[in-house]
Amino acid sequence: EVQLVESGGGSVQAGGSLRLSCTLSGYTYTSDCFGWYRQAPGKEREGVATMHSDGTIVYADSVKGRFTISEDRTKSTLFLQMNSLKPEDTAIYYCAAKDGWYCPSLKYGGRGMDYWGKGTLVTISS
Repeated sequence: EVQLVESGGGSVQAGGSLRLSCTLSGYTYTSDCFGWYRQAPGKEREGVATMHSDGTIVYADSVKGRFTISEDRTKSTLFLQMNSLKPEDTAIYYCAAKDGWYCPSLKYGGRGMDYWGKGTLVTISS
C-alpha cells in the first residue's frame, strides 16, 4: 500500500519560512510525478508545484521565486521549501504522486494524481 505523510506545517508570521516534508512508503519509483497542492478555506484545491523524474519542475505563478520543490530519493522524501510567506499562503498543503511520463498541469488542481497524503496545515499571520 502506498502512503504519503506530510509534516512540517505550522504557524509563522508573514515573511517567514517553513519547509514541508512528505515521506513516501510502499511506492516504487519508475517514471514519476510528484507535486504539492493546497486548499485554502472556502476555496478549491490548487496546484503549487510539480516535479517530474525527467527534471521538469513547474511552479504556480503565485509561488514562483518563493517556493522550491525538491526530493531526496534516498530517503523517499519530497520537500517544499517556502520562503517569504504571505497570509494568502495559508492553506492545508498536500503532497501527491503518480506514475507516468508527465505531470498534470497545475491548473487541474491535482486531478490525475494517483496517491495523496492527508495534508498539513500552514497558517501565516500578518
